[in-house]
Amino acid sequence: MLSLSTATRIFVALEPVDMRQSFNGLYARVQTVLQEEPTSGHWFVFTNKLRNRQKILFWDGSGLFVCAKRLEKGTFGWPCGPGPSQCQRPEEFTLIINGIESASRQAGAGLRVICGSYTLSEPPSRGELCSF
Repeated sequence: MLSLSTATRIFVALEPVDMRQSFNGLYARVQTVLQEEPTSGHWFVFTNKLRNRQKILFWDGSGLFVCAKRLEKGTFGWPCGPGPSQCQRPEEFTLIINGIESASRQAGAGLRVICGSYTLSEPPSRGELCSF
């Protein structure tokens, strides 16, 4: 089980990446594209173009972790905006990783379940979700 401290920042890369990248490729992407330090202890989250896979890169103090998730059905909702990444609060990240996206991309209000069995009645407070 992964856990976040209140001091941990979550940087979600807005552009899709090649999911064949692992430690070295994602480490380099964090440095060159996101302009962040991979050994900071913050989380760096990536998706592929189809938005059915995610990878998280983070440093735990003694080494790098790369965690991967593949959806069997559906897609991840993904934020968009200016710049190479978006800093998310843990509750916003929880929506993304559990396959819940804002309904701001579609008519109506609230959140829509993409995969899983979560339901919420209010959209997230920041950003929109993009399709690639």
